[in-house]
Amino acid sequence: MLKIGELANLANVSQDTLRFYEKHGLMRPSARSEAGYRLYSAQDLQRIRFILSAKEVGFTLKEIEELLALEVTRDEKSCQDVKSLVDEKLATVTQRIHELQRIKKSLQSLSDACCGGDEPATHCTILEALSDHDAGSSLVGGKHHDLIK
Repeated sequence: MLKIGELANLANVSQDTLRFYEKHGLMRPSARSEAGYRLYSAQDLQRIRFILSAKEVGFTLKEIEELLALEVTRDEKSCQDVKSLVDEKLATVTQRIHELQRIKKSLQSLSDACCGGDEPATHCTILEALSDHDAGSSLVGGKHHDLIK
């Protein structure tokens, strides 16, 4: 059995990270010592590595919880169940990438339109574009200002 510090070292995370995952129900010690110290098994090390791998590819804590549930009951679930979670995440990430590309294009337009000189910003094209923006419209991809298209 491993103490929390030993598990943290093997998993290359802090003890606080392990406590955080425990607090959120993703981890729990396999046992407690007589002194009340958390004790972890080799299975717990595998679990933390699973959590870290899922986090690395962008899964949220809630999604990791779902993946862990599938991992624990893998004999009752199909690959399609797991693939569905991954495909759903992939669609979300793809949508976010498109949003970020639109934001980048708008920011680039704002930056390109500005002279960036030392003169006062009283006629700054960026500030004007942001000020002219209608409350109900979007700066990203909207048609409300010549600079932001």
